[in-house]
Amino acid sequence: MGVKEGKLISYTFKVVLERDKWPGEPDTKGVWRAYIPLLEHRGAHAWGDTPEQALENLRNAVELLLGYMKEKGEPIPEEPEPQVQVSEEPLITVTV
Repeated sequence: MGVKEGKLISYTFKVVLERDKWPGEPDTKGVWRAYIPLLEHRGAHAWGDTPEQALENLRNAVELLLGYMKEKGEPIPEEPEPQVQVSEEPLITVTV
């Protein structure tokens, strides 16, 4: 599936969500890090004080990234996935 002129396409990506902190820092100071392995090299990562905040920040970042890629005519990487997904892992869907 590619980007087609004037059509909106939804992309669903696997997300890695993990606790993150500086070495030696107490656990109470840690934050949540969320990233999309397929797009991490393009900046698809974010942090938040809660898992929900990290995922929302990531969704916003990915929406901007995919919009930019679509505008520049760059291909958006895709993983072969079925039309309906049920996952025990966090996923983010972005429509551009």
